[in-house]
Amino acid sequence: MALIQIAVVNESTVLKDDQIQAILPSLQKQVHRDFAPVWGVDANVTFVPAGQQPGSDAWWLAVLDNSDQAGTLGYHDLSNNGLPLGKVFAKGDIDKNLKWSVTASHELLELLVDPAINLTVIDQPDTGGGKLYPYEICDPCEDEKYGYDIDGVTVSDFVFPAWFEPFRKLGAQFDFQNHIQKPFQVLSGGFIGVYELGAGSGWHQLSAQNEPLSYQMRAQPGSRRERRRIPGKQWMRSVVARGSLRKTAV
Repeated sequence: MALIQIAVVNESTVLKDDQIQAILPSLQKQVHRDFAPVWGVDANVTFVPAGQQPGSDAWWLAVLDNSDQAGTLGYHDLSNNGLPLGKVFAKGDIDKNLKWSVTASHELLELLVDPAINLTVIDQPDTGGGKLYPYEICDPCEDEKYGYDIDGVTVSDFVFPAWFEPFRKLGAQFDFQNHIQKPFQVLSGGFIGVYELGAGSGWHQLSAQNEPLSYQMRAQPGSRRERRRIPGKQWMRSVVARGSLRKTAV
């Protein structure tokens, strides 16, 4: 089976092409060495220089400034060929003194696990209801203090399939860095979306126990949280023209 092809495209004004290319070997090593043996999904990660088009079969990982980039990929949901698309809002990270490489790793791994942003697991301990948890495998441990270095580049921690399995007990491995101790646990600085069946509240976010949410409750445009709430027929495609990602109708 051919590996998934991930095309990394730079649409940021705060990062030069060589800065993005410099972290790709570490992202590639994480995918091949750490992620694929656990999740059974592997990919080749390549950079697409300005003026060149990604391959027709490539999924995109677009590096942007922020979610409000008018006319570019901030509001797009699919590649020009209707294939999966991930987004890294680098300027937002840099403005907050965060490592954008952690976000790039985070978005890449979640793109590979749930490319259509439609996978969930149900936890239903009794007949009185239940909770749906999305396959956002970096959110519960997303704070960069839980990340780890690969050849000098900090990448994101990520949960294992056992995190979604309520029968797992202490002693199982729930995340790559072994910070998490039980299913559905959210670490300090992390969060997870939850849909409570029968509650009528839709998707909402949970943080670590007794920890106030420190991020915007409203999902930012273009984020995976926002796209999870949008019907697939309303997702927008993108095109590449002279190195720029622009809006087009489906």
